[in-house]
Amino acid sequence: MQPEPAAEGDASASSSSSPSAPARRPEVLAASASFRLSEATRVFEELPRATIFSVSRPDAGDITPMLLSYTIEINYNRVCLLRCRVLDLHGLVLEGKASKYEIASAFRWRLFKKASQVLYLHFALKRREFLEEFHEKQEQVKEWLQNLGIGDHMPVVHDEDEVDDVNVPSQPDESSIRNRNVPSIAVLPVIRPALGRQHSISDRAKVAMQEYLNHFFGNLDIVNSREVCKFLEVSCLSFLPEYGPKLKEDYVSIGHLPKIQKGHKEKCCSCGLFSCCKSSWQKVWVVLKPGFLALLKDPFDPKLLDVIIFDALPHMDINGEGQISLAKEIKERNPLHFGFQVSSGGRTIKLRTKSSSKVKDWVTAINAARQPPEGWCYPHRFGSFAPPRGLLEDGSMAQWFIDGQAGFEAIASSIEHAKSEIFIAGWWLCPELYLRRPFEHHGSSRLDALLEARAKQGVSNKNTKTPPQVGHFLWLVHDDKVIIYILMYKEVALALKINSLYSKNRLLNIHENVKVLRYPDHFSSGVYLWSHHEKIVIVDNQVCYIGGLDLCFGRYDSPDHKVTDVPSTIWPGKDYYNPRESEPNSWEDSAKDELDRTKYPRMPWHDVQCALYGPPCRDVARHFVQRWNYSKRNKAPNEQAIPLLMPHHHMVIPHYKGRSKEANGEAEGKQNHDENVDVKKTASLASSASSQDVPLLLPQELEPQALPDGDLAMTGFDINQADNANKTGFKQPLLNRKAKFDASRQDLPMRGFVDNLSSPESATIRRFDSPKEDRHHMDKKWWERQEQGDQVASVLDIGQVGPRATCRCQVIRSVGQWSAGTTQIEGSIHNAYFSLIEKAEHFVYIENQFFISGLSGDDTIKNRVLEALYRRILRAEREKKRFKAIIVIPLLPGFQGGIDDGGAASVRAIMHWQYRTICRGPNSILQNLYDVIGLKAHDYISFHGLRAHGRLTDGGPVVTSQIYVHSKLMIIDDRIALIGSANINDRSLLGSRDSEIAVVIEDKEVVNSKMDGRHWEAGKFSLSLRLSLWAEHLGLHRGEDIEMV
Repeated sequence: MQPEPAAEGDASASSSSSPSAPARRPEVLAASASFRLSEATRVFEELPRATIFSVSRPDAGDITPMLLSYTIEINYNRVCLLRCRVLDLHGLVLEGKASKYEIASAFRWRLFKKASQVLYLHFALKRREFLEEFHEKQEQVKEWLQNLGIGDHMPVVHDEDEVDDVNVPSQPDESSIRNRNVPSIAVLPVIRPALGRQHSISDRAKVAMQEYLNHFFGNLDIVNSREVCKFLEVSCLSFLPEYGPKLKEDYVSIGHLPKIQKGHKEKCCSCGLFSCCKSSWQKVWVVLKPGFLALLKDPFDPKLLDVIIFDALPHMDINGEGQISLAKEIKERNPLHFGFQVSSGGRTIKLRTKSSSKVKDWVTAINAARQPPEGWCYPHRFGSFAPPRGLLEDGSMAQWFIDGQAGFEAIASSIEHAKSEIFIAGWWLCPELYLRRPFEHHGSSRLDALLEARAKQGVSNKNTKTPPQVGHFLWLVHDDKVIIYILMYKEVALALKINSLYSKNRLLNIHENVKVLRYPDHFSSGVYLWSHHEKIVIVDNQVCYIGGLDLCFGRYDSPDHKVTDVPSTIWPGKDYYNPRESEPNSWEDSAKDELDRTKYPRMPWHDVQCALYGPPCRDVARHFVQRWNYSKRNKAPNEQAIPLLMPHHHMVIPHYKGRSKEANGEAEGKQNHDENVDVKKTASLASSASSQDVPLLLPQELEPQALPDGDLAMTGFDINQADNANKTGFKQPLLNRKAKFDASRQDLPMRGFVDNLSSPESATIRRFDSPKEDRHHMDKKWWERQEQGDQVASVLDIGQVGPRATCRCQVIRSVGQWSAGTTQIEGSIHNAYFSLIEKAEHFVYIENQFFISGLSGDDTIKNRVLEALYRRILRAEREKKRFKAIIVIPLLPGFQGGIDDGGAASVRAIMHWQYRTICRGPNSILQNLYDVIGLKAHDYISFHGLRAHGRLTDGGPVVTSQIYVHSKLMIIDDRIALIGSANINDRSLLGSRDSEIAVVIEDKEVVNSKMDGRHWEAGKFSLSLRLSLWAEHLGLHRGEDIEMV
């Protein structure tokens, strides 16, 4: 979230999750307009408090007053009025209007300042006072002459050295003039305590400095002046909670950036005699935050010059001789230069400061960023860049979606409700893709139309008088237009026909707020064989979608998996897709059919997508930001329209309870007995505290006594019970979309949300069937319940949309230097597959587009998913325990041509490697199992595919097509699920090849189930996903058991 200060009744305040966007925060006003910072650009909204913590000097016998040093502790409570929408735990908007909530955050940091620095500050303030008074007199004279009819074009005198340094209104109020002055006599006591050899020098110095600081810490205008902000080491990023606690900030000199255009003279040293002033070195403001280092042109300008995102570092260096450091001191040839370097992401940046002590301070502060175990620089399980989330009550939640109908509906809904920014990354992206069907009735759901609407449309900020209840989210409302960042894979045109250049141009023409990058540049990078294979949509850093679904043609499908669409109502033009028959040469005329619908069936598409909420979403966003910045530096380093991004920090207020300020009067009469519902929460954090303490609005744990009886959440259920529909508290937001049931239209696309999974026209090969009348009755009953506002809530309900469950989540990925600019290769997806399979107790269920893996000793295939399965099966045989591995893959590769066709070399190659993995030759798993346990191998492992059939037209020929399995998931023991974009092959798993992302989801909410005929505590997320997948594949309906035995 992005809390931003807003004055009461201010309808124009705005916020941004990415300060890199120039339009997001106001620029510093020109000096000709005002010498004092405007209220919109203030760093401090409230007065901070300063306390002298200690006084010291280098030598106890030295009484030189300028050598006294002070440790000053600053405390700042930032109160924000946030415009929010109230959402329940399931993402449903409880009130359509926006309310205002007051949230307070406390920041604490310490400064080490010499007495000489305090005197320099005083002189700067006096100079500022003189310039302000001079400017006021000048304005008065100008106004007097204009009243006399002369001087209309009178020149205005400016101080060229301080164009942006100070700002003051043209007509200041008397109190402002009176309070902005810091008398010179106030600074004298700072010197006096050191003018003798009294034993009480420390106490006297404390008192003297405290009295001096109190002179300007009591005035908001002075505190927000550039001089004081520089002294306090604060900037426009210091108190934005979405970027974490305040750590360290200051001016440094850098030499790796192009020359910065400045509006006033600014030197990198106090004189212009040294060569450094004529070199590429220039002064910038550097902000250290948890996980990154941001470089700003000016502390009041949030536009990024550069950002260094810290890598996850190993414990030891390559020689195993010590810990790797992010920053280290470097020795300069010139004794007047004091430098250090920061190394991360394959980059080494050199920086200079004014003294060796400042170098040591910076090196210590930056290296401390890798220490917290919850941080991004600390090595985590599976070797992932992201730590496990959800170990505490931090709001980590997950939800699954089966097939494109449910996944696209969820993505469309999130895009429609985007408030600040959208991140999209994909292997293939089609702007003309309809996310809802029938497409003729959902023209606004076309991807380019959705993005255009969000890029152009502001958001109303009217207030509601209903306070949020316990367990509700606050979704921030902004008045800004949404900024959309799209990262596309740039294909090798000779090998692929996805035409990303066409998609890029179409997207860029939508609106200036749509930013698009394609990567890599094959010639300059030397990368021809590997791709960016992630499929990511992130909205407002609040919810993200990862899995197998690309936003492109051919992916939309429902559990019916129809093979035909005549006349065209669901799949328009080239979206009627069958790559086994023909691959279009051009995607520009998307409405034109590529296949003759009366001759060729479409190829049904099966996929699984996952939504993540809370901290795991921000981990995925960090991955996107890291890739975006790396692509930006390589593709468009000097393109101002393509900004750099900063990752959001993990921020939590446990048990947040908020209250609408407008609701005080009306809600008093309806006050809940639980006082926690109506209190106004003030949360605090200290910069020295762990990152878990940084504030964010998150739901409080549900308390049964605070909820209506009908909303009580169940703690478990028996899988033999088929109808618990009204007993659970979770709700499915996609099922809340109201639609009329039309008995005459049995082929409506929304039927995929209902339990009926078969149709006479198109169906997977089924084991069971049910009368058409029963299916019709079930559909109608379901829709009637939706019209009445009821929810299909039981985890036993089979369908496309799963429950939003509280889970432990860890984001994993495959990246390397070429794909994300990381220092080392990360193959955490591969490590997770191997580890989870080895630890499986009862079964492993895998759906994947490919299954190409190797056993130990295989020098050709490097990934070891197969080895993990082989070991686990042999262990089950040794222990005489039942174990099953079930693997679902496509019947044929999704490439054009028959197996024997001359142009189908790709088809034959993939089939060769998959047969080599499964059953052919000494490297296959079945052959090795036969050698050890014989035919009993089939008791432990099996492979499956999916097929559908139907008639091309009414009364036309019956046709069949495989259901192309494109999902990439693994379920372990109904307790753990792995969902992502990675195929089981070396391309996806090794890390140095294709870039991928996935998530390991471990259930925290358990339900009663059975395993091997015995009681088993299964996870709500994993069990409901498996049951729904098996119901779709096997043709089961409500009331028919799916049981692991």
